[in-house]
Amino acid sequence: MTLKLYWSPDSANLVIRVALEMLELPFETARVNRGAAEHKAPEYLAKNPQGLLPVLEDGDLILFETGAILWHVMERAGRMGPDGPDMSEPTARAAALKWMFWISNTLHADLRCAFYSHRYVPEEMIPVFRDGLRARMRAHCDLMEAQLGQGGLLGPSVIVPDVYLSICLRWAQIYPSQDQVMVDALAPWPRIAGLAARIEAMPAAVRSFEAESIAPVGALSASRVPELPSDQVTGAI
Repeated sequence: MTLKLYWSPDSANLVIRVALEMLELPFETARVNRGAAEHKAPEYLAKNPQGLLPVLEDGDLILFETGAILWHVMERAGRMGPDGPDMSEPTARAAALKWMFWISNTLHADLRCAFYSHRYVPEEMIPVFRDGLRARMRAHCDLMEAQLGQGGLLGPSVIVPDVYLSICLRWAQIYPSQDQVMVDALAPWPRIAGLAARIEAMPAAVRSFEAESIAPVGALSASRVPELPSDQVTGAI
């Protein structure tokens, strides 16, 4: 049964696209025009009542929430990355689930607060609020740097949570466009930078970047905003 990914450039669907490509799962796509508010149209809200991206259809199953979709994709493939581990390995599975929850509930959640600060605090509080989020982001990166001694979260092989981590940190480098969360990019964290460089060079990642109008060179390690109208890019609105 064919998977269908609903996407907009450089939204959370980018992580799903790389995972699908990396795990060699056939899929088709449907672009959602954020500039035309298609993510708020009744047809899309019937798939995700929050009006957020991404959505993945697997036959009659409709999924939203990035972490849940990624877990389903790994289940579909039976493995966590192109070289494993297998999803049937209980210790690796539990460790991968731990990191998936942490990235989704902590790292990605903090980024949403930074990108859309006006939804959380009054306008006059945004500078102080984002300063606090920058401090949290530095702490998150310090924690991750200590965990990546073997190359990735579960060892030397790249797995889907490694991709999720690296793409979250891509967004931290470039969004919001005038007030980025990570002002020093990845320079203070060489292990994270090394993982990002490995992932961005993978053919599956290159195909995904190109499909979403992202320059592949430095897409994760020296990130730039896609060359598209600002209302079509995730961190701009």
